Amino acid sequence: MKLSVVVVDDEPLIRSGLRAIINAEDDLTVVGEAGDGAEVLPIVRRTRPDVVLMDVRMPSVDGIQATRLLLENLDPAPRVLVVTTFENDDYVYDALRAGASGFLLKRTPPDDIIAAIRTVAGSESLLFPEAIRALALAHAPTFKPTGLDEYQLTEREQEVLRLMARGLSNAEIATELILGLQTVKTHVANVLGKLNARDRTQAVIRAYESGFVPLH
Repeated sequence: MKLSVVVVDDEPLIRSGLRAIINAEDDLTVVGEAGDGAEVLPIVRRTRPDVVLMDVRMPSVDGIQATRLLLENLDPAPRVLVVTTFENDDYVYDALRAGASGFLLKRTPPDDIIAAIRTVAGSESLLFPEAIRALALAHAPTFKPTGLDEYQLTEREQEVLRLMARGLSNAEIATELILGLQTVKTHVANVLGKLNARDRTQAVIRAYESGFVPLH
C-alpha cells in the first residue's frame, strides 16, 4: 500500500519537482496538487491523502489557514508538512501551532524530503526536533509558562514527554526507559490524549510553551 501525498504550492515548478521526487519512490505517490490554499480542502476530501506538503506562504489562502481548514473539517485529517524558504519563518511556527506535523525547507535534499514524508506518516518520532526547539526559542517571549499540572500527567508520562521533545522515537524511548514498545506507545497515546494534542509535534510545542520542557 503506497503512502499518498497531495502537493500544495503556488509555483508550478516547485509542484512539478516535488511530484517527480515523490513519484520516483516505490512506496509513495502524488494523488493531487493545488496552487492555492483555497483549493486544498476539496482536493483532500476527494483524494484522502496520508500527507499534505503545504507551502506556508501563498497569495490567497496561506498554509496556516489551509491547515486549520483541514483539521476542522476532516476526521481523520491527513498529516501536514509545511514547506518554507526560511527556517525562522514566523508562519512556520504558526502552522505548527495550527496542527501541522512538521516543516521542510525548499532547499531540503530529495532524500530528506522523502524521509520526512515517511516519518510524519508513521508518527513514531518527532521530525527535526532541534529545529522545532529553535523556533520555540525564537517565540519564547510570547509564552506564558504555567506548567502542565492541570493535565495530571503521571511521572512516567512526564518522562516520556521529555524524551519526545528530544526527538526520540517510540523504540528509542523504550530502550531509554527499559520498557516494552507497546507500553511506550500506550504512554505516548495517554500524553497526547491528556494534552489534547493531535500528534507529537503539538505535544512538544505545548511542553515548551508551558515551561515544562526548558528551552535553555
